Amino acid sequence: MLNGIIGRKVGMTQIFEDSGEAIPVTVIQAGPCPIVQLKTQEKDGYQAVQLGFGKQKESRINKPKQGHFAKAGIDSAFVLREFRVQSLDDVSVGSIVDASVFSEGELVDVTGTSKGRGFTGVVKRWKFAGGKKSHGGEQDLRRPGSIGASATPSRVFKGKRMPGRYGAKRHTTQNLPVIQADPERNLLVVKGAVPGPPNGLLLIRKASKAPSA
Repeated sequence: MLNGIIGRKVGMTQIFEDSGEAIPVTVIQAGPCPIVQLKTQEKDGYQAVQLGFGKQKESRINKPKQGHFAKAGIDSAFVLREFRVQSLDDVSVGSIVDASVFSEGELVDVTGTSKGRGFTGVVKRWKFAGGKKSHGGEQDLRRPGSIGASATPSRVFKGKRMPGRYGAKRHTTQNLPVIQADPERNLLVVKGAVPGPPNGLLLIRKASKAPSA
């Protein structure tokens, strides 16, 4: 049984319950994803389903990938990703996977790449408060302050929160409830925020640490 799909983040909005409560939701374009290849225990040492998503210009596809896509009976795919499965009985190369793998109320884990913010200071990166804004403190408003003692330990500890590159990392948000699954329009609506900017690539899987009822 396949437990995931590839998608893109469309954006955030809100929906209203009958009680009038506003719920923040993220709209995801989930699929359609053709099955490009099946990985077997005998040949590859593990069982997985390779999915494709999106389209790619033919001029940008090299010869090995053209043969790979032709073998699966598809024109192209912008991205390929694998999903581990317990069984390959109910899947076949060339079939299409859509948002119907999820149902309303189900919990999912969404993996994406967070927004890249470049080289940032400690106030933005670590939420430091900054220095005092009184007279004489104008030069220390956004500085980190002391980073260690001079004699003991006479060094800066590893992991010290300091300025540096922030964001653009793989991140997974777990246990997001599915508010709506619409296979006809290839849309998945989940409660809450997911990593990355609009149009960012996402991997949506069934929750691996769903709380027991």
